[in-house]
Amino acid sequence: MHANQQTPIAFLGMGLMGTRMASRLLQAGYTVAVWNRSQHACEALIQQGATQLELDKIAEYPVILICLADDQAVQSVFDQIQPYLKAEQVIVDFSSLSVTVTQQLAQFAQQQQVTWIDSPVSGGTIGAEQGTLVIFAGGDEHTIQALEPIYKVLSQRVTRMGETGTGQATKICNQLIVAANSTLIAEAVALASQAGVDTNLLAPALAGGFADSKPFQILAPRMATHTFEPVQWKVQTLSKDLNNALKLAHSFNLNIPVAQKALLQLQAHQENGFADNDLATIIQYIEQ
Repeated sequence: MHANQQTPIAFLGMGLMGTRMASRLLQAGYTVAVWNRSQHACEALIQQGATQLELDKIAEYPVILICLADDQAVQSVFDQIQPYLKAEQVIVDFSSLSVTVTQQLAQFAQQQQVTWIDSPVSGGTIGAEQGTLVIFAGGDEHTIQALEPIYKVLSQRVTRMGETGTGQATKICNQLIVAANSTLIAEAVALASQAGVDTNLLAPALAGGFADSKPFQILAPRMATHTFEPVQWKVQTLSKDLNNALKLAHSFNLNIPVAQKALLQLQAHQENGFADNDLATIIQYIEQ
């Protein structure tokens, strides 16, 4: 299999990331059939030229892209498409899953001679829109190389991290840094505000210094002005990813106390009714 513009693509999961990624593929001239559990999420893509995917016709698509919320969502969709899969299809999973579930799904796929490539992404909705995501791939090297034309439309870089599951392990480590960092950024903005600092100046003032980062440049201005729309990262997404990090660490008897503390903060914020809100709202949890 060598992917190109003539390769029909099935794309399952039209959430914050999936819609933007599918849109880029359509703009690049790919034939894309889209599916979402709630069908209305596909409407904008269909207006853009996508077709509505029927799951029992999935065998017609050599490449299947998945971008769903969590282990349970991907497992559920895989169970629905499994009876219709055929040999030599490739499933590329952009979702952020646990390593264990990824390895299980890859094994099930392999039984039908279907190749599973875990390809979680980093770069948020802006990266998805601009095609500047970074992708951590795990699985067969030749398949990853063959997917290069599709990856190129969506990302600035794809790195094969190793065998199946290593893409997800890398993403878990990435999210560990992002999520723990976000709670620290909120603490810094809250502290600066109490100390009389004009917090609107934090992002430009710290730019290029050792404390600077992409999350800082995105989150600090939003926290300073309490601008929480549009949603870029959902609180529950980061909470789920941090939980996966703790589970993975636990499987190796590795203690990661900073991640644990950050998770407790995110979970408490989530339970206060902020699950679907932007990560920047964590400032409200700190300020209360």
